[in-house]
Amino acid sequence: MPLRPARCYKGINKPAYTRSEYIDGIPQPKIVKYVMGNSRESFEYKLELKVIEAAQVRHNALEAGRVAAHKYLSKVVGEDKFLFIVRVYPHQVLRENKMMAFAGADRLQEGMRRAFGKPIGLAARVYPGSVIAEVRINKAHLDYAKEALRRFKDKVGVPSTIEITELTKVSS
Repeated sequence: MPLRPARCYKGINKPAYTRSEYIDGIPQPKIVKYVMGNSRESFEYKLELKVIEAAQVRHNALEAGRVAAHKYLSKVVGEDKFLFIVRVYPHQVLRENKMMAFAGADRLQEGMRRAFGKPIGLAARVYPGSVIAEVRINKAHLDYAKEALRRFKDKVGVPSTIEITELTKVSS
Protein backbone atom coordinates (compact mmCIF):
# COMPACT_ATOMS: atom_id res chain seq x y z
CA MET A 1 0.00 0.00 0.00
CA PRO A 2 1.55 3.33 -1.03
CA LEU A 3 2.13 6.02 1.58
CA ARG A 4 -0.59 8.68 1.34
CA PRO A 5 0.66 12.14 2.29
CA ALA A 6 -1.12 14.18 4.99
CA ARG A 7 -3.61 11.41 5.67
CA CYS A 8 -4.18 12.68 9.23
CA TYR A 9 -5.79 15.85 7.91
CA LYS A 10 -7.25 14.66 4.61
CA GLY A 11 -10.61 13.39 5.82
CA ILE A 12 -13.67 15.56 6.41
CA ASN A 13 -14.85 13.85 9.58
CA LYS A 14 -14.67 16.75 12.01
CA PRO A 15 -16.81 19.88 12.22
CA ALA A 16 -15.64 23.03 10.48
CA TYR A 17 -13.14 25.15 12.42
CA THR A 18 -12.99 28.39 10.48
CA ARG A 19 -13.93 31.31 12.74
CA SER A 20 -10.60 33.12 12.66
CA GLU A 21 -11.84 36.00 14.83
CA TYR A 22 -12.00 33.57 17.78
CA ILE A 23 -8.83 31.58 17.04
CA ASP A 24 -5.40 32.84 18.11
CA GLY A 25 -2.24 31.93 16.24
CA ILE A 26 -3.56 30.91 12.82
CA PRO A 27 -0.66 30.64 10.36
CA GLN A 28 -0.82 32.61 7.11
CA PRO A 29 -1.74 30.55 4.03
CA LYS A 30 1.34 29.57 2.03
CA ILE A 31 -0.42 30.12 -1.27
CA VAL A 32 0.01 33.76 -2.27
CA LYS A 33 -1.16 34.08 -5.90
CA TYR A 34 -4.43 32.75 -7.21
CA VAL A 35 -4.48 34.21 -10.75
CA MET A 36 -1.42 33.90 -13.01
CA GLY A 37 -0.78 34.52 -16.68
CA ASN A 38 -2.67 36.81 -19.06
CA SER A 39 -6.05 37.77 -17.60
CA ARG A 40 -6.92 40.25 -20.39
CA GLU A 41 -7.02 37.89 -23.36
CA SER A 42 -9.92 35.61 -24.32
CA PHE A 43 -8.97 31.97 -24.89
CA GLU A 44 -10.52 29.09 -26.83
CA TYR A 45 -10.48 26.33 -24.19
CA LYS A 46 -11.00 26.01 -20.45
CA LEU A 47 -9.54 23.04 -18.56
CA GLU A 48 -10.79 22.38 -15.03
CA LEU A 49 -9.35 20.05 -12.41
CA LYS A 50 -12.44 18.51 -10.73
CA VAL A 51 -12.32 16.48 -7.52
CA ILE A 52 -13.80 12.96 -7.36
CA GLU A 53 -13.67 12.42 -3.55
CA ALA A 54 -14.41 14.75 -0.64
CA ALA A 55 -11.20 15.74 1.14
CA GLN A 56 -9.23 18.52 2.74
CA VAL A 57 -6.33 19.92 0.71
CA ARG A 58 -3.59 21.55 2.77
CA HIS A 59 -2.35 25.02 1.88
CA ASN A 60 1.23 23.86 1.30
CA ALA A 61 -0.04 21.21 -1.17
CA LEU A 62 -1.99 23.90 -3.06
CA GLU A 63 1.13 26.08 -3.20
CA ALA A 64 3.32 23.18 -4.39
CA GLY A 65 0.82 22.37 -7.14
CA ARG A 66 0.51 26.02 -8.14
CA VAL A 67 4.29 26.42 -8.41
CA ALA A 68 4.70 23.21 -10.44
CA ALA A 69 1.90 24.00 -12.90
CA HIS A 70 2.79 27.68 -13.31
CA LYS A 71 6.49 26.97 -13.83
CA TYR A 72 5.71 24.35 -16.48
CA LEU A 73 3.24 26.58 -18.36
CA SER A 74 5.54 29.62 -18.22
CA LYS A 75 8.52 27.65 -19.52
CA VAL A 76 6.75 25.73 -22.30
CA VAL A 77 3.97 28.07 -23.45
CA GLY A 78 5.03 31.56 -22.38
CA GLU A 79 3.70 33.83 -19.65
CA ASP A 80 1.23 35.73 -21.84
CA LYS A 81 -0.41 32.74 -23.62
CA PHE A 82 -2.45 31.24 -20.76
CA LEU A 83 -4.56 32.08 -17.72
CA PHE A 84 -4.10 29.86 -14.65
CA ILE A 85 -6.45 30.20 -11.66
CA VAL A 86 -6.43 28.38 -8.31
CA ARG A 87 -10.13 28.26 -7.43
CA VAL A 88 -10.11 27.15 -3.76
CA TYR A 89 -9.06 29.10 -0.68
CA PRO A 90 -7.82 27.40 2.51
CA HIS A 91 -10.26 28.47 5.28
CA GLN A 92 -10.26 25.35 7.47
CA VAL A 93 -7.90 25.62 10.47
CA LEU A 94 -6.05 22.40 11.30
CA ARG A 95 -5.15 21.60 14.92
CA GLU A 96 -2.62 19.27 16.49
CA ASN A 97 -2.24 18.07 20.06
CA LYS A 98 1.55 17.87 20.12
CA MET A 99 3.02 15.00 22.10
CA MET A 100 6.57 14.87 23.41
CA ALA A 101 8.74 11.92 22.44
CA PHE A 102 11.67 11.63 24.82
CA ALA A 103 12.50 9.96 28.13
CA GLY A 104 10.44 11.32 31.00
CA ALA A 105 7.88 12.93 28.72
CA ASP A 106 5.03 11.08 30.44
CA ARG A 107 5.56 13.24 33.55
CA LEU A 108 5.36 16.49 31.53
CA GLN A 109 2.43 16.04 29.18
CA GLU A 110 -1.22 15.47 29.88
CA GLY A 111 -2.13 12.98 27.10
CA MET A 112 -5.81 13.30 26.17
CA ARG A 113 -6.62 15.69 29.01
CA ARG A 114 -7.36 19.12 27.46
CA ALA A 115 -6.38 17.77 24.02
CA PHE A 116 -8.02 20.45 21.86
CA GLY A 117 -4.77 21.24 20.04
CA LYS A 118 -3.05 24.30 18.62
CA PRO A 119 -3.44 25.63 15.06
CA ILE A 120 -0.75 24.22 12.77
CA GLY A 121 -2.00 24.95 9.26
CA LEU A 122 -4.87 25.62 6.91
CA ALA A 123 -6.81 23.48 4.46
CA ALA A 124 -9.46 23.90 1.78
CA ARG A 125 -12.44 21.56 1.96
CA VAL A 126 -13.32 20.16 -1.46
CA TYR A 127 -16.28 17.99 -2.39
CA PRO A 128 -16.97 15.77 -5.43
CA GLY A 129 -17.40 17.95 -8.51
CA SER A 130 -15.73 21.05 -7.07
CA VAL A 131 -13.03 22.71 -9.18
CA ILE A 132 -9.57 23.13 -7.63
CA ALA A 133 -7.73 24.75 -10.54
CA GLU A 134 -8.52 26.12 -13.99
CA VAL A 135 -6.41 26.82 -17.07
CA ARG A 136 -7.62 28.86 -20.03
CA ILE A 137 -5.59 28.37 -23.18
CA ASN A 138 -5.73 28.25 -26.99
CA LYS A 139 -5.97 25.04 -29.01
CA ALA A 140 -2.29 25.04 -30.03
CA HIS A 141 -1.18 24.57 -26.40
CA LEU A 142 -3.96 22.28 -25.13
CA ASP A 143 -1.67 19.32 -24.41
CA TYR A 144 0.66 21.51 -22.33
CA ALA A 145 -2.26 22.66 -20.20
CA LYS A 146 -3.27 19.02 -19.59
CA GLU A 147 0.26 18.22 -18.45
CA ALA A 148 0.31 21.26 -16.15
CA LEU A 149 -2.94 20.21 -14.47
CA ARG A 150 -1.63 16.65 -14.16
CA ARG A 151 1.40 18.02 -12.29
CA PHE A 152 -0.92 20.08 -10.08
CA LYS A 153 -3.01 16.96 -9.37
CA ASP A 154 0.07 14.96 -8.33
CA LYS A 155 0.99 17.54 -5.70
CA VAL A 156 -2.52 17.84 -4.25
CA GLY A 157 -3.03 14.11 -3.68
CA VAL A 158 -6.81 13.99 -4.12
CA PRO A 159 -8.35 11.78 -6.85
CA SER A 160 -9.49 14.14 -9.60
CA THR A 161 -10.16 14.45 -13.33
CA ILE A 162 -9.47 17.05 -15.99
CA GLU A 163 -12.54 18.39 -17.80
CA ILE A 164 -12.11 20.31 -21.08
CA THR A 165 -14.66 22.88 -22.22
CA GLU A 166 -14.61 24.81 -25.48
CA LEU A 167 -15.34 28.49 -24.88
CA THR A 168 -17.51 30.39 -27.33
CA LYS A 169 -15.99 33.46 -28.90
CA VAL A 170 -17.77 36.70 -28.10
CA SER A 171 -18.31 38.60 -31.33
CA SER A 172 -18.16 42.37 -31.14
